[in-house]
Amino acid sequence: MKFNKVTPKVVEALLAIVGPEHIVLPEATDAMLRYTHDETEDLRYLPEVVVKPVNAEEISRIMQYCHQNFIPITPRGAGTGLSGGALAVHQGVILSTERLNKIISIDERNLQATVEPGVITQVFQEAVIERGLFYPPDPSSRGSCFLGGNLSESSGGPRAVKYGVTKDYVLNMEVVLPTGEITWTGANVLKNATGYNLTQLMVGSEGTLGIITKIVFKLIPYPPQNLVMLVPFRDEEEACAAVSRIFMAGIVPSALEFMERDAILWASKYMNIAVDLPEDILAHLLIELDGKDMDLLYKDAEEVYQVLEKYDVGEILVADTEKQKADLWQLRRNVGHAVKSNSIYKEEDTVVPRAELPKLLKGVKEIGAKYNFKSVCYGHAGDGNLHINIVKGDMTDDDWNNKLPEGIREIFRLCVSLGGTISGEHGIGLVQRPYIGIALNEVQLRLLKGIKQLFDPHGILNPGKIF
Repeated sequence: MKFNKVTPKVVEALLAIVGPEHIVLPEATDAMLRYTHDETEDLRYLPEVVVKPVNAEEISRIMQYCHQNFIPITPRGAGTGLSGGALAVHQGVILSTERLNKIISIDERNLQATVEPGVITQVFQEAVIERGLFYPPDPSSRGSCFLGGNLSESSGGPRAVKYGVTKDYVLNMEVVLPTGEITWTGANVLKNATGYNLTQLMVGSEGTLGIITKIVFKLIPYPPQNLVMLVPFRDEEEACAAVSRIFMAGIVPSALEFMERDAILWASKYMNIAVDLPEDILAHLLIELDGKDMDLLYKDAEEVYQVLEKYDVGEILVADTEKQKADLWQLRRNVGHAVKSNSIYKEEDTVVPRAELPKLLKGVKEIGAKYNFKSVCYGHAGDGNLHINIVKGDMTDDDWNNKLPEGIREIFRLCVSLGGTISGEHGIGLVQRPYIGIALNEVQLRLLKGIKQLFDPHGILNPGKIF
């Protein structure tokens, strides 16, 4: 697809829609810089213009104009993505949703909330907790990421193991299509068997089918009690094997996270939090149980202990205070930042059935030895979702650029052979696009491309992503 450039005439048209204070041009170097990257590796792409509309009507006018004039548009939330989904790889227009940041309503009678996509996830969570309600999806970047971006990737986070991911809490949304049409995708009900499920089609579409402008979320009652334990293992594969055993014992933790030794060490150094880590400890499981009754949580914890007795574990830490719990979660949530601060890196978002985690971890380390790369592994073990951070370290530029991609292919082939796939919650975006054929066959890709063509006949919306 050949796109047109952003000319002074195009800028004039956009100025007329959003006003001069809500547009950024390349000449405003400092203001433009933040829109050239997200959190994916060290990639940089310069858009020709950034626009910041405030409602669906302004977005509709922008989309209609760009559709008619074959100008590419990249939608952008907070820029915390890890697959390059918000990068303007074809230049053109970045459409930022940062001004669509209102919590419109919280309906306590129906346990629903209506919000705009630029609301920060943690802000929304705290607002509903004040009403005794709970929105569980909690990606590691919840303190800065936007709800719209969470929807675009169907983000999960640690508590997805018990409560599900973003898609499980979306009832309805208002969307602006690439042609400028404004539509709602469903209805504000818990059951809906009326036609195809456009709401779920839009979730996880990575900003390629439409711009989300309003969201109706389902909420649940807030669980007021929790118990957090950190379990050290002397063998990484045993730590992975213990995960499915906990579920087989009938326990469903609200979070069950895996961190290998370097993940803990790097995160503790990055956060300046002292951690006593004996030399023989190679991995940890961070386990959280939650509910309404603390006595029941202690009973569940006893059953977890019985499972763990079968493995070679060190001294189990049960967090005594809210600060201790917060420190443990801070360590886990900052592993990715810690890795990034240490080295040039690539993060792969693999996922397999949870019982296959030991085979996945073993295979990743064997592939690393074959291609001479180091990996730091951690992630949502309860979901079988392992984040593999490949660090450049002392790899040559030639090996990093030319041999590593084949190593990544082997990791993804391993995932698929174990019944998994190549992304659990980060999406395909730009960086995983070369590998999508490992996970999806020709029929699946043809269907996806057909859907894209139907929604976006000129291919202007987030081009260069997924396919």
